[in-house]
Amino acid sequence: MVSRVIPVDVFDLVIFGATGDLARRKLLPALFRRMRDGQMPGESRIIGVARRDMEADEFRNFVRDALEEFEPEAAEAPDVLKAFLGALDYLVVDVRGDAGWEALKAMLRPDIVRAFYLSVGPSLFGEIATRLKKHAIAIPESRIVVEKPLGHDLASAKALNARLGACFDEHQIYRIDHYLGKETVQNLMAIRFANALFEPLWNGQYVDHVQITVAERIGVEGRGGYYDKSGALRDMVQNHMMQLLCLTAMEPPAKFNADFVRDEKLKVIRALVPANPQSTVRGQYRAGDGEGGYLDHAENPDSNTESFIALKVEIESWRWAGVPFYLRTGKRLRARMSEIVVVFKKPPHAIFPEMAQQGSNELVIRLQPDEGITLNMTIKEPGPGGMRLTEVPLDMSFAEALGAGHHVPDAYERLIMDVIRGDQTLFMRGDELEEAWAWIDPLVAAWEENGARPKPYDTGSSGPEDALALLHKDGRKWREIES
Repeated sequence: MVSRVIPVDVFDLVIFGATGDLARRKLLPALFRRMRDGQMPGESRIIGVARRDMEADEFRNFVRDALEEFEPEAAEAPDVLKAFLGALDYLVVDVRGDAGWEALKAMLRPDIVRAFYLSVGPSLFGEIATRLKKHAIAIPESRIVVEKPLGHDLASAKALNARLGACFDEHQIYRIDHYLGKETVQNLMAIRFANALFEPLWNGQYVDHVQITVAERIGVEGRGGYYDKSGALRDMVQNHMMQLLCLTAMEPPAKFNADFVRDEKLKVIRALVPANPQSTVRGQYRAGDGEGGYLDHAENPDSNTESFIALKVEIESWRWAGVPFYLRTGKRLRARMSEIVVVFKKPPHAIFPEMAQQGSNELVIRLQPDEGITLNMTIKEPGPGGMRLTEVPLDMSFAEALGAGHHVPDAYERLIMDVIRGDQTLFMRGDELEEAWAWIDPLVAAWEENGARPKPYDTGSSGPEDALALLHKDGRKWREIES
């Protein structure tokens, strides 16, 4: 199967923080792959902006080294690599002052798409936006892309929205969440709204509960200063997991466009029952297996910050009344795994004696590391000897289904091209961001008032024992985090 690649318009993309880790590992390799696959026009340009003093040729060598490390197949396409490096330029700009801005303005071409990717710390978002407007670099065809963290509470999110809104219209602001660029996340909408099979069952009459897991093997090494002020709730639940929850629970949009989809996501957030601190479990990994614990890397050696969070969420709506959504995410767990699991209710009447021992039907939507979809079903075990039941997966791995050599674009490839196209469907709107923080803040305040420490858990485990009990007391259990 050959994927259809629709070229975008010629563009100028300015990457602020172009020598940083995100640009080196993700953004620049993603853009190279878009040129290699024929989606990025050769006339487009990528302008790196950073504090490091270097010439344009030095930046091109920097990018070449990054591609050798993170996109080794670049060497197999020397003509594309040459064209990509030729599309690069570099400029030193003082993002807190006025030096370099007029030079940047002169470098940009009129009458084409102009995008600014802020791969910098959030404290610089407002500074850069203000100067883009002040120097008349931001024009009506401009787009600005900002990465998380987008605030640390409702007040800071409102302040950020206000500052960005003073310089750009809402339709020009792209709040990026790379989880929404994953192929399987978008396939969740296709499964629901393009098939007659699942949507009639996608409600409390047939669904027992939903589990959303984002497990990581890595710890907080190198990010201790940031993470200690954030924690798993702010770092993962407020954005990534909230978005996955919304896409799973939202009503069908009237049309598949940005505002209709985001309107439905917003309704889900507004329908969330206030979080009950008694239905949450906070954890903090300890040293083990030769690895240091969280406190070895935290800014505060007596930190009360959670590296794991599990919580039970409920939605007040006709569709989901009585259906719990269980969310969990953590560092230093058994494996790297992200998935959404829709667990269906068992048949109302068991005609086979073994049915009581069989599990429920589950639709497993795997986001990483192996993107795909599995439907776990009960069938008759082959062979003579009566009606013996067994569980089997109907499995669709994207890599296998689409064939060898088929390149599934990664999240950043897709999202950057969406920015150039002006498609905001997979980006958060300002009111979504604020409503998510409005739901999170009371839970944080309750924890701070309680003062209880996170539960310790072992490196390489599935998290604290209390997280298992969160489901056990409801007569349910988590799907295993498979190593």
